[in-house]
Amino acid sequence: MAYWLMKSEPDECSIDDLARAPSQTVPWVGVRNYQARNFMRDQMQVGDGVLFYHSSCPEPGIAGIAEVTSTAYPDATQFDSKSPYFDAKAMREEPRWLHVDVKLVRKTHLLALAQMRETPSLATMQVLKRGNRLSITPVTPPEWRAVLQLLEKA
Repeated sequence: MAYWLMKSEPDECSIDDLARAPSQTVPWVGVRNYQARNFMRDQMQVGDGVLFYHSSCPEPGIAGIAEVTSTAYPDATQFDSKSPYFDAKAMREEPRWLHVDVKLVRKTHLLALAQMRETPSLATMQVLKRGNRLSITPVTPPEWRAVLQLLEKA
């Protein structure tokens, strides 16, 4: 089992949106970074743990726990000219962009980015590294356990 941190802007898809979704599951659409796409395509497995992270908002941080519930498959938004994720160069025969489905495990209190930065056991997390802009990053088992401990304290 692997672990991931997946960023979502709350006005796009928040932890509450995930909780209200049918079967509390959403397709993780709109990833337009090759490295993040490759994580989904090459490494993510059904059952992998996900730290659901709110980004580009007044208080970014981990808002819940989820799990990967599908293998990667083509992101249909790349073919929809009305979608903000449309890619004119994508071809149905060879899709450029993939996504996985993510299911809510539980909503948590917000583990704010500031608190994460203050926690020595999280110092190696990729999301905390300067210049990191990836929407999906791997999380090590020790980092996963440290986050779960912080979430249980509140």
